[in-house]
Amino acid sequence: MRITVLGSGGWGTALALLLLDNGSAVTLWSHRREAAEAMAQTRENPRLAGVELPRELVLTSSMESLEESELVVLATPSFAVRETARLAAPYLHPGTILVSAAKGIEKDTALRMTEVIEQETLSACPTAALSGPSHAEEVGRRSPTGCVAAARDPAVARQVQDIFMNPRFRVYTNEDVVGVELGGALKNVLALCCGVCDGMGLGDNAKALLMTRGMTEMARLGVALGGRKETFAGLSGMGDLIVTCTSRHSRNRRCGVLIGEGLGAQAAIEKVGAVVEGYFAALSAHQLAEQSGVEMPICRCAYEVLYQGQPLSSAVERLMGRSRRHEVDESWI
Repeated sequence: MRITVLGSGGWGTALALLLLDNGSAVTLWSHRREAAEAMAQTRENPRLAGVELPRELVLTSSMESLEESELVVLATPSFAVRETARLAAPYLHPGTILVSAAKGIEKDTALRMTEVIEQETLSACPTAALSGPSHAEEVGRRSPTGCVAAARDPAVARQVQDIFMNPRFRVYTNEDVVGVELGGALKNVLALCCGVCDGMGLGDNAKALLMTRGMTEMARLGVALGGRKETFAGLSGMGDLIVTCTSRHSRNRRCGVLIGEGLGAQAAIEKVGAVVEGYFAALSAHQLAEQSGVEMPICRCAYEVLYQGQPLSSAVERLMGRSRRHEVDESWI
């Protein structure tokens, strides 16, 4: 199968290598010509240091490869998905499968990534979302990984499953695109919060509390927006939450640690030196919660700390001082 991966960051590169391993003819696209040329020369991506890029992997900054592609993966940061889909649209054929591998919610519109892609491509192509606990650093080194392919059409989800799955990359299917995409986006907010916990030295108990109650918030909003609560018990919900909140590879957690240690949000993001999706998702989660009338106290505090300058100590006091609740009545499953 002829496949183009749009986005040559660590995640896009790892997916390109995976698809190449599976026998597909793969082109990896970068929005910067210099980046594509540098990788073609060194056969390495600085975002995935130490992993060789085989000669069979075509590196380009041209969209022309899309004209021959049967499947296109959009693996850019969430803020670049709309522009990338717009650039790709003229080259796509109606039968081309579009797979969103970006985990985020668009700023201002609060749209999920597949919704953004469908807007820009006029829903001319079948779309799917690929999500789950999948750090590029490990997928690129062929470590065992599991993800979920979500599409409204079960046949499309199965096609994506067959194309991506191999003995080291297990893929499940799901028709709940809303739940899968929201899980992938909202867990970044909670990972940032867990990093703050670590930076402040609040301990493992506090982090476990945040993760568990954060899962409740994710599912509550997901159901209000049309998702299924059981999806949040799966790979795109609990699975991705666990890995992003605890892993040394997590940029969101790392950013949170810096904030917990006293840096401002913007200074922390600059020090991380890469896109921190949780920062943008905190604003979108707050907007969606307000619009839906859904209570999300953790995400609200994250928004107030990141965007309104609320002191961390005040946020902790507010969360711990909330009125008494019954756990099961608010349970996420």
